[in-house]
Amino acid sequence: MAKMKVMSVVGARPNFMKVAPIVSTIRQHNFWKSTCAHGKSTAEECPRIEHVLVHTGQHYDKLMSDSFFADLKLPEPDIHLGVGSGSHAAQTAEIMRKFEPVLVQERPDVLVLVGDVNSSLACALVACKVSFDSKGSRPLIAHVEAGLRSFDRSMPEEINRIITDQLSDLLFVTEESGIRNLAQEGVRAEKVHFVGNTMIDSLLACKEKAQVSTILDDLGLRIARGDNGSGHHVVPYALLTLHRPSNVDHRDTFLNIMEGLEELVKEVPVVFPAHPRTQKRITEFGLEGKFEWSLVRHEAAGIGAVRRCGAIRITEPLGYLDFLCLMSKATLVVTDSGGIQEETTCLGVPCVTVRENTERPVTIAVGTNILAGVTKEGIRAAIRGQLTSKPTARAPELWDGRSAERILDAIIREVQARRAVSNGTAAAACGRVGPTNETGSGAHRRGEQARIP
Repeated sequence: MAKMKVMSVVGARPNFMKVAPIVSTIRQHNFWKSTCAHGKSTAEECPRIEHVLVHTGQHYDKLMSDSFFADLKLPEPDIHLGVGSGSHAAQTAEIMRKFEPVLVQERPDVLVLVGDVNSSLACALVACKVSFDSKGSRPLIAHVEAGLRSFDRSMPEEINRIITDQLSDLLFVTEESGIRNLAQEGVRAEKVHFVGNTMIDSLLACKEKAQVSTILDDLGLRIARGDNGSGHHVVPYALLTLHRPSNVDHRDTFLNIMEGLEELVKEVPVVFPAHPRTQKRITEFGLEGKFEWSLVRHEAAGIGAVRRCGAIRITEPLGYLDFLCLMSKATLVVTDSGGIQEETTCLGVPCVTVRENTERPVTIAVGTNILAGVTKEGIRAAIRGQLTSKPTARAPELWDGRSAERILDAIIREVQARRAVSNGTAAAACGRVGPTNETGSGAHRRGEQARIP
């Protein structure tokens, strides 16, 4: 079978964790094909995959981007658009303008978009309108993390999700709420695949490696046990992340959240790896005095101890492995991030989400997450509840580290079917990545059975 070209697009750090398992699975697929190439019918039927990684530069910090790529074993992007920041309209337009000639030149069979960032929306708009030839051919658009809905259209991400899903040919769903949401929006069931969560694929692949991070020592959160200094233990601490414009761009809202954290701050040290936009707002609002600042990347010179209670300690954003280590050992995580709601559920760490809604209800239904809202009273109550009654959690369905394999299975089958229709032949059935075809097929059928007819 002719070679297949797959193009993946990333634009912001959460995209890296979502696309890394797909890149790794493509690499494994090609290795398996090369080792089975002689005399194996399945190897002949399954195409070798050329992968092209595009970084739009929507959010780009060279040092942090390099750190994430190294931690996740991602290759350097093949193409960097260098878009940079801007208003939603300006950024989306610039991504579209720069991405179109790349798409036309590369002519991929499949365009893989992950998450709900402006890059995904912009590239979906380009791909659905492009025409490679007189027949009007274009790439299949595959959306990873489809179907999530907060039902709050004041969130830019919600608009991105809805439109990207409507334009996509393959919709890969992380939880059953996504299946229901897409069905209610009129998306045909055959386009929807319940595959699990590639962000959790990354977490499970890196969890053990993250434990050798020195971040706990750098922060003074791991101390010697006993008079002779033998053994170590981790002191209780909380981890805080805030970055959503609705929370950090308005001084009154930001202050309200800080007041909601006052009881927690008196009880345990709070570590806050602050997003650059959040750091900027703290300075603009004149709130520097409410924090302890340690804006030195620990790789270079150490951050310093944060064992003292009574203040929130701000650090620079951390690399993936350092942050994963810090999150996995935390007594409590307070966040407004969607991805962290999922990661804490997988890790079994109590999570308080400082938002009025979530597009990830499975993290509440079976996970460790609770919605606090943004009032100080609601935040205090949620924190008290999480600290006094440790939540129990189980892994959501198909969050088993094999989501990327299911995604690649579906992509290969869809491309084969499309080519078969074009050639007027019957589509060949291609097994999943690796030599154990039965296991892969069974796992994918399980996802298919969860679809809503």
